[in-house]
Amino acid sequence: MPTVELRFAALPGHVRTARMIATAVSRRAGVPVGAIDEIKLAVGEACARAVRVNRRSNPQAFVHVELTDTPESFRVVVSDSGAAGDEIAPGPDGGLLSVDALLDLGEGAEPDLAAIGVPDTEVDQPLPSGLGLALIEGLVDEVAVRRGQDGTGTVVEMTWHTAEPEEDADLDSAGYAALAAQIAGSARREG
Repeated sequence: MPTVELRFAALPGHVRTARMIATAVSRRAGVPVGAIDEIKLAVGEACARAVRVNRRSNPQAFVHVELTDTPESFRVVVSDSGAAGDEIAPGPDGGLLSVDALLDLGEGAEPDLAAIGVPDTEVDQPLPSGLGLALIEGLVDEVAVRRGQDGTGTVVEMTWHTAEPEEDADLDSAGYAALAAQIAGSARREG
């Protein structure tokens, strides 16, 4: 289980470096190509959030990033040193709001910015706390947000599953061929 650790000053320019390293490590780990852009975006968002939090509450503290790959998953943990829960929008149960809950989107609907605290006149202003974490939630297979070990700071743990799905043990290659022929035959009869 190889792990790469980064510690960087809370400067916005270092977010790009963290994204590039996450991209390189995920490629080396064999993450499917389709997930690389999601990893880059999610790591960038988590690191940018950590930089903002540290700059506001503890500018001398480092942002900590840990990238770990296993045969089954690729995991990125981003930690800041700010106040616990800073920039997190709590849901009704105290947990992380989902993307749908934050944006309250229905089929073909536009985001209701007023519902999440953004007046129509302030659309160019930063979106409310928690929206970046909701974005991350939409990009990763699993996300966990918790307090740091010492009770300060926030830890954002993101996991992408990389293991190939197990083949159906009930069907061998001949079974798959027979199933494909059966499906093709029924498609011809319907067409």
